[in-house]
Amino acid sequence: MRIVMIMLAFFLALLQYRLWVGEGSIAQLMAVREQVALQKLENQRLAERNRLLSVEVVALQTGLEAVEEYARTELGMIKRDEEFFLMTD
Repeated sequence: MRIVMIMLAFFLALLQYRLWVGEGSIAQLMAVREQVALQKLENQRLAERNRLLSVEVVALQTGLEAVEEYARTELGMIKRDEEFFLMTD
C-alpha cells in the first residue's frame, strides 16, 4: 500500500510539473495567447493599409485627377507652362 501511495504522489508531482513548467504548460499557453493577440492587431493594421492602397489603385485606374495629383505630390511634376515656386520658412 505504501508503494502505491508513493507512486501516486510521484505521478501527481510529474503531472503538476508538466502543467506548470513542461511542454504545453500554462506559461506557454499564456505566451501563445499574447502572440495571437499581437498578430491580430498587426493583421488589422495591415488590412486597413491594404484597403487604403486598394482605394488608391482604383482611383489611379479610373480618373485622371488622381494620376495628376499623384504626379504632382509624389513625383514633383508640373504642367506645361506652369511656374513652380518653392516657399521656404
